[in-house]
Amino acid sequence: MSRKISIFDKKIIYKASVDSVKRLTPGYLINNFVMFIVYVGAIVTTVITIYKIIKGIPFGFNFQITLWLWFTVIFANFAEAIAEGKGKAQAESLRKTKRDTYARLLDGKKETKIPAYELKKGDIIVCEAGDLIPADGEVIEGIASVDESAITGESAPVIREGGSDRSGVTGGTKVLSDRIVIRVTVNQGESFIDKLINLVEGAKRKKTPNEIALAILLISMTLIFILAVFTLKGFIIYSEHETGMLTHSVSTITVLIALLVCLIPTTIGGLLSAIGISGMDRLITKNVIAMSGKAVEACGDVDILLLDKTGTITFGNRMASEFIPAEGVELRKLAQAAQLASMSDTTPEGRSIVVLAKNQFGLREIQHYPKITFIPFSAQTRMSGVDFRVFETSPVNKIRKGATGAIEQFIKEENGIFPQSMKDITDKVSKEGATPLVVADSQRVLGVIVLKDVVKQGIKEKFAELRRMGIRTVMITGDNPLTAAAIAAEAGVDDFIAEAKPEQKLSRINMEQENGHMVAMIGDGI
Repeated sequence: MSRKISIFDKKIIYKASVDSVKRLTPGYLINNFVMFIVYVGAIVTTVITIYKIIKGIPFGFNFQITLWLWFTVIFANFAEAIAEGKGKAQAESLRKTKRDTYARLLDGKKETKIPAYELKKGDIIVCEAGDLIPADGEVIEGIASVDESAITGESAPVIREGGSDRSGVTGGTKVLSDRIVIRVTVNQGESFIDKLINLVEGAKRKKTPNEIALAILLISMTLIFILAVFTLKGFIIYSEHETGMLTHSVSTITVLIALLVCLIPTTIGGLLSAIGISGMDRLITKNVIAMSGKAVEACGDVDILLLDKTGTITFGNRMASEFIPAEGVELRKLAQAAQLASMSDTTPEGRSIVVLAKNQFGLREIQHYPKITFIPFSAQTRMSGVDFRVFETSPVNKIRKGATGAIEQFIKEENGIFPQSMKDITDKVSKEGATPLVVADSQRVLGVIVLKDVVKQGIKEKFAELRRMGIRTVMITGDNPLTAAAIAAEAGVDDFIAEAKPEQKLSRINMEQENGHMVAMIGDGI
């Protein structure tokens, strides 16, 4: 949705050119009184020009005036049409995304690749790691880790499992691991992406209060100039009678219409609606949908900005930030084991572990061991790893990395002991709002990897700029107060609300509004 669409796009220009001519009707132009007057004038001068051509009277001057009047009306229509065309192109880009997505339709044991838009309610599809889910549905078989950050803003992947209360999936989200079979639960036109398209197209062109006031002023000025110009004819006739000087050549209807168009505010009247539409469109290119021009105008009065944390202030994707070794374990050894266990983990978190080990210790992904077997991450095991031998006759080393509970179970199965000190570390990391992953080598726990959401680069400077504009920023998050305070300080917001539920967010908005503030709320996802 964020792809910028140029006004010089050939399709937009062609469509706007056609629309600008189609809009040359009284029913449409009456909505813009200034341009309606120009339109009437263009019709009158056209009739006069045609009459002079038929009668063989010189028509050059009239013809020029007629061309300029029609050009003025068509240009105003064109400016509005091209602004609307850009908004429609944004919705079309979403449709293209939908058209370019394919689904693996399952018929018994046979798979058929079809476009996602051909899916219908009740179809059975299959998705594996790396696939985009092509339609809204429910998992009927399998379990997988799914990235739903595009619609929820939650950085942590969620588990979707058939036959449970966590079986619902949304089109446009991504499967990160394993294989699931999905039954489509919506028909075409009812999916999440369809609703988003309707939201973009539903951004109506409504006049703002200031625009309505300006339109009234323009109409008043136009009526005054109409009275002033067309009463000139009476004054001219009176002057001719009193002075005996004939001035018919400078008091023709064509000349009076030209004078009127020069006097009335045609530029403002012609471009006013286009400016409003253009403002709404520019917001769409920034992933902001303005449902009306009134909403755009209201933004100028905002003095308090509330922001969700995940995906808005932070990236929304958890990344490895620190290695915490167990007692007696070297930090480099922990990093090396964590990297090796993450080589088969294709999730963003897994790749970030590989990168952190490489950046801190210069470790490379490729390790040369005989009889090496990679264990990919799966939602069932909640861990990944590798089995290898240092030498052909060496015992098998089993390195695993995963959730605390999963690694604790793995250690027990290997007849090892999960130390209490490691539980204390993972509990502390969790309380601070980060996610702990434990690394183990067979019966021994090597340490903990800390995953945390990272504050976006440059956002502190942006908040400082808002502060200079007189806008106060408040971060709202479901994190505990300790984590919220740390993120708030790093991001540079003026205030924060921790452990906030949706009703608490609404309560804060209502409170600020009751105190006379204009409140804006920025959420993550869509």
